[in-house]
Amino acid sequence: PSAMVDRILAGENLVRVWREHRGLTVSALAEMAGIAQPYLSQIETGKREGTLQTMKKIAGALRVKLDDLV
Repeated sequence: PSAMVDRILAGENLVRVWREHRGLTVSALAEMAGIAQPYLSQIETGKREGTLQTMKKIAGALRVKLDDLV
């Protein structure tokens, strides 16, 4: 969708864009990915970088390729 592309081009966090596109809350995605909700929030706000393993879990929960999040 063009709205997603616009957000990505504007520099928004890719995890947040995909999460909202899938209609998920931070809590729901964190639970699906098996990670703590505060950690996911920090990844989305850029306060922390997700490890490769964590980003793979998030990608799996969002049903996207890892490359779509990095």
